[in-house]
Amino acid sequence: MSVPLAQRLRFVLVDTSHPGNVGATARAMKTMGFSELVLVNPRYPDVLLHEDAIAFASGATEVLSTARIVNSLEEALEGCNFCVALSARLREFSPPRYEPRSLASHLQSNQGLRAAVVFGSERYGLSNEQVEKCQALVSVSTNAEYGSLNLAQAVQIVAYECRMAGLASTAENGKDQVGFTGDLATNEQIEGMFVHLEQALIEIEFLDQHNPKKLMSRLRRLFARTSLETEEVNILRGIANQLLHHRKRRNRE
Repeated sequence: MSVPLAQRLRFVLVDTSHPGNVGATARAMKTMGFSELVLVNPRYPDVLLHEDAIAFASGATEVLSTARIVNSLEEALEGCNFCVALSARLREFSPPRYEPRSLASHLQSNQGLRAAVVFGSERYGLSNEQVEKCQALVSVSTNAEYGSLNLAQAVQIVAYECRMAGLASTAENGKDQVGFTGDLATNEQIEGMFVHLEQALIEIEFLDQHNPKKLMSRLRRLFARTSLETEEVNILRGIANQLLHHRKRRNRE
């Protein structure tokens, strides 16, 4: 059964400083039919009750009332299997890049995706480390001479494109699909795989933990292009486990 994108998409705000932007984000989301909002370490712990947030929400108070505040990006992404970072600048080792429209089409056409779109702070955006925890990067094409977008405006653009993708696909619902598709791995499963893989690479001396350079970043970029399934993650962790076991056995000998 087809699950509407509005029920599969989460909006995540990281280190938001202005309560008004939280309220305006809630308004942008409700206008386009979305409701799941998660805040990571907002400047004001009581931001959801702040007068500016309520005022800027302009009636979208139920989005605020059901929003969650968490302490880390990892916690905000729990339960998701496709995480997207919004950034105004390209990164050296960024995951695959989408425009908002192509991202919306991808999210809509892949019913197994439980997605999160992550927005950084108003002043600093997202760090490279935060971007690397995502499987895709989305950027909004703007005027080259002035590309400054307000946080809520960026949310509005993504939410609008996702709504339009859902409306456009209505006629496509019910078509038969041929071929096997496994369950996509969650963000927690993928992060666990990277920790396990890094341990194995250090153990076999392929990765120098004192001079790692960009190896793990490149591997993250590689796997971000693959839409890893749960069984594939399990296979990779099995390989890592076997490498660790083999290395320990050789050390005992």
